Amino acid sequence: MFPLSLVAVPIVALYLVYKYLVFPIFLSPLSKLPNAHFSSSFSPLWILLRRYHREENRAIYAAHVKHGDIVRLGPNEVSVACVDEGIRTVYSGGFEKWNWYPNQFENYGVPNMFSMANSKSHSIRKRMISNIYSKSYLQSSSEVHAISKVMIFDRLLPLLEEAANNKQPLDVLELNFSSTMDFIIAFIFGLQNGTNFIQDIPTRQEWLSIYQSRRPFRFWAGELPGVVSFFKKLGIHITPAWVSEASKWLEDWTMEKCKAANTSVSGSKDQFSDFKETSESLPATTPPVIYNQLLTSFKQPSPYPIDLSIATEIHDHLAAGHETSGISLTYLFHELSLHLELQTRLRNELRTLSPSLSFASSSHDVSTPRKIDALPFLHACLMETLRIYAAIPGPQPRITPSTPTSLVGSLPLPGGVRVSAQAYTLHRNADVFPEPEKWKPERWVDASEEEKAEMGRWFWAFGSGGRMCVGSHFAVQEMKLITAAIYTNFTTHVVNDEGIEQIDAYTAGPRSNRLLLRFERVE
Repeated sequence: MFPLSLVAVPIVALYLVYKYLVFPIFLSPLSKLPNAHFSSSFSPLWILLRRYHREENRAIYAAHVKHGDIVRLGPNEVSVACVDEGIRTVYSGGFEKWNWYPNQFENYGVPNMFSMANSKSHSIRKRMISNIYSKSYLQSSSEVHAISKVMIFDRLLPLLEEAANNKQPLDVLELNFSSTMDFIIAFIFGLQNGTNFIQDIPTRQEWLSIYQSRRPFRFWAGELPGVVSFFKKLGIHITPAWVSEASKWLEDWTMEKCKAANTSVSGSKDQFSDFKETSESLPATTPPVIYNQLLTSFKQPSPYPIDLSIATEIHDHLAAGHETSGISLTYLFHELSLHLELQTRLRNELRTLSPSLSFASSSHDVSTPRKIDALPFLHACLMETLRIYAAIPGPQPRITPSTPTSLVGSLPLPGGVRVSAQAYTLHRNADVFPEPEKWKPERWVDASEEEKAEMGRWFWAFGSGGRMCVGSHFAVQEMKLITAAIYTNFTTHVVNDEGIEQIDAYTAGPRSNRLLLRFERVE
């Protein structure tokens, strides 16, 4: 009798050859796309290695420069680098998120708005809080105004004044993380339950150290969760145990803040119901705006405990809210410190504000966000920084829908293909941004209205579509205020910027994780 194995083995071998070589190389709809690497059609190893070694953004950019607006990164992965038939189709066309997001960004084992792969669930969550992150709300908020006065005049400017008097250089990356953390935490939990990382250096250094220590190990959970799970069953942990312990510490920290905010709300309902800031006395407390909004919204049925649903959302807001804005401010201050003539131009514009942000002023009041937002050169400096130094320059992976969809003139791509775009590449289109590697804020001032509109279409620091960053208006308002306050009162000079170049990763701060500047008081 003919042995069955003699038939089965070659059949299985032929099937594997067809599935992993013949089909992806010659027959797949992706086979007509240019390959970023010769192996991209049959192996994901090239792009996985680029991600592991933090070379992804520049490698993808180089592939687009060579091959055009669409390239194949792996057997089932595509990158696009254009607006029409690119990001407009993918990010405004209902493509769901890749499972990379829940694998990396869930807290407490509970989904949050950013980690949700399903668009419907995301939309429901976004509707809970989008109104209090809107530009109109933030610019008219008495709570934000009260928080801003405390942060600028009670904390940040006194610290910078002391450093200037003592000729003491400061690590502005750490200081910016501290400032943005204090801002977002006060908005979430109320001033009375917030942090004071600006002044409390030991506490902020402990928190930031624990938060940042986990970053090198994110690759495995995001890209190869199956491998992590397999080895875990064998008793082998690819990521050290202390990474989970650090995450647990941070989750517990956030939960304690939630409990404090809940006590404020439940114990002082009348205190915040008609909150209005008065010029005569600065309130020691402010309503926990974000926490209160979520607490009210989550009274509807939820598959997860309400306290965990609130905490996972807040944990994401405070993480993203401090890190991205802190990175952006650092690169803005670095560029201004290299261009003293632009500091002067900016300061002349800032001195038109009323009330003045001068620390020497007796009023110690902040100008309205609308006035600050309307300053054209300040806006240009920030936009140019966000363009060339996007804090999140890396790919934003999505998955093609079940209905075959064409991108950038490709054959219709089947469902389940990983597709992404990245700010790093979009922001370096020389046709839209001439001399793209140069920091030139004047491009946002001197351009025609048509040119500004085109730059706006390609500007992707906050993403686009329904998944666009919900906190973008908060971030811009906060960064403009901090910048305006500093450069109204000080000039900055580089002391040590070694390692200032951005790492090549999804979230990209300085390679050295620091920037030392000297502050000099101006009259």
